[in-house]
Amino acid sequence: MTLALTGATRLFVIVGDPIAQVKAPGGLTREFAARGHDGIVVPVHVAPADLAAFLIVADRLRNLDGIIATVPHKFACFQHCTSATARSSFLRAANLLRRRADGGWHGDMLDGIGFVDAVRAQGFTLHGKRALLAGAGGAGSAIALALIEAGVTELAIHDDDAARRDGLIGRLAGLGKGCVVVGSADPSGFDFIANATPAGMKAGDASPFDIDRLSPRMFVGCVITSPVVPPLIERARAIGCATSTGSDMYQAIQAPMLAFLLHADRERSRHEAVREP
Repeated sequence: MTLALTGATRLFVIVGDPIAQVKAPGGLTREFAARGHDGIVVPVHVAPADLAAFLIVADRLRNLDGIIATVPHKFACFQHCTSATARSSFLRAANLLRRRADGGWHGDMLDGIGFVDAVRAQGFTLHGKRALLAGAGGAGSAIALALIEAGVTELAIHDDDAARRDGLIGRLAGLGKGCVVVGSADPSGFDFIANATPAGMKAGDASPFDIDRLSPRMFVGCVITSPVVPPLIERARAIGCATSTGSDMYQAIQAPMLAFLLHADRERSRHEAVREP
């Protein structure tokens, strides 16, 4: 890939804390070039305490067309949106923001779509299965919604933040699709296990599950992209489980991310409910 950066190049940023693990800058920048779009994605390391100040500056950068939010900024970035898709509004989280014509931001939340598509790419059918999910944060809430929409019969959600967990369970239960309950670290009896927490990014992290209770018939998925094979996935593969990784999720989410950021989804999004202040 040869980049010809000029003063006319459009800027997109991915903001997170930490940020070194993200895959989007190179991949999306290459895809922009392949589509003839003069744009570049730049990683920006912003602590939670500084996010509000960063977003105020972002509002004033006239060549900034999009913001990709990663951990832990997805809830806060949604609050900064002027409008959002129905999916993002339900979750109260956004991992993508694109500039509106009036200078504000329109948000969407695609983590769940990417995660479920990565699982399906491995040949696993979620419909009719029992699922256990660790994590009710930004990515976790999106994955929970996507699993319910994929037709799991039961979704158990495990999170140390009981208020966050129970709030998500209450909203999902209101959809009337499947059974949504409080989960635990014990994966026994489940068909599908998903880690949507950062556990496993750092050496020595405790697993969100009792991995000694995994069985070969289970499918195990994880959102972590670094290391490429997180400890949970390594252990699951060792006992014969089918798996999907954070890198698989990123590959699955890249196309819808591009469509959103480049407004290629405009006809579709016109028919979606939006959040307006």
